[in-house]
Amino acid sequence: MRTVKQVKVGNLTLGDGTVRVQSMLSVPAHDIEGNIRQAKALEAAGCEIIRAAVPDMEAVSLIKALKEAISIPLVADIHFDYRLAIAAVEAGVDKIRINPGNIGEDSRVKAVADACKAHGVPIRIGVNAGSLEPHILEKYGAPTADALVESAQYHISLLERYDFDQIVVSIKSSNVKTMIESYRKLAAVCDYPLHLGVTEAGTTRMGIIKNAIGIGSLLTDGIGDTIRVSLTADPIEEIKAGYDILKAAGVRSRGVEVISCPTCGRTQIDLISLAKQVEEALSDCQKSIRVAVMGCVVNGPGEAREADIGIAGGKGCAMLFKKGEILRKVEENEIVSALLAEIERME
Repeated sequence: MRTVKQVKVGNLTLGDGTVRVQSMLSVPAHDIEGNIRQAKALEAAGCEIIRAAVPDMEAVSLIKALKEAISIPLVADIHFDYRLAIAAVEAGVDKIRINPGNIGEDSRVKAVADACKAHGVPIRIGVNAGSLEPHILEKYGAPTADALVESAQYHISLLERYDFDQIVVSIKSSNVKTMIESYRKLAAVCDYPLHLGVTEAGTTRMGIIKNAIGIGSLLTDGIGDTIRVSLTADPIEEIKAGYDILKAAGVRSRGVEVISCPTCGRTQIDLISLAKQVEEALSDCQKSIRVAVMGCVVNGPGEAREADIGIAGGKGCAMLFKKGEILRKVEENEIVSALLAEIERME
């Protein structure tokens, strides 16, 4: 297991073993009310860290408004202008996301580091394939994993030069294999918390697949302290997918996990419809349980014995079982209601 330096972000500690799920506001920065609505919706959906773009001084006012509206940590996304970073810190933001190398001369980097140190605000170094320094890109000829790692180490050194070590690092690529290789190499030489994600992953379907492979592979290696499933979609979908990836990787359980068989010629009930009904009905259930929706007795209490509760289909009926033990038989039109009633009684 990777040893990670702990970094405080608002009321959370990164590097304490709990992988946090975050997202980014997509409403134009100057629409204060729209950002507040979206931030509240994200918090309600389980978002644990929210990032907001701060493109100019006018947008700094968004920070105070969001801090008053939500209770989770807020990150200011800054590019190029070091004065925006300092203003965001003074406005009460919980973390800064910046590339130290793209804000100019050393004195500007020092000014940001000093401001963050004075206010107890960490800095996330955000490296990606499109932000590589010209000399590094020329050295490697392409945004390879080694190039991304060298860039990250360069940015880290800029902050450490001014005795600043409250650092989180992301090293993203839109290429899944490059992303995985980059983080593995960085994790071997860096003990700062790592924020995982596949950048520019695409729309919901393909974006979730790419992030599941990239983020999931690293999580199973014990790498990663925060994640963002970047999607060209409603940010709420990023939160849902984030928790699903954590759950599938066996890293963190939140809510119900539904397992179901792919159906075959033995299936004699409408299993596809049943599985969808069960999943939808339990979407807001916060019990950390595994629910099985299986097509027949072959794939029922036997293969799904590790499930906390489930059903195994028969001809126009199903067997309701718990921890592999059959409870009773239920008719097809009562399957979902009987299953939900039994789950309601579970602690």
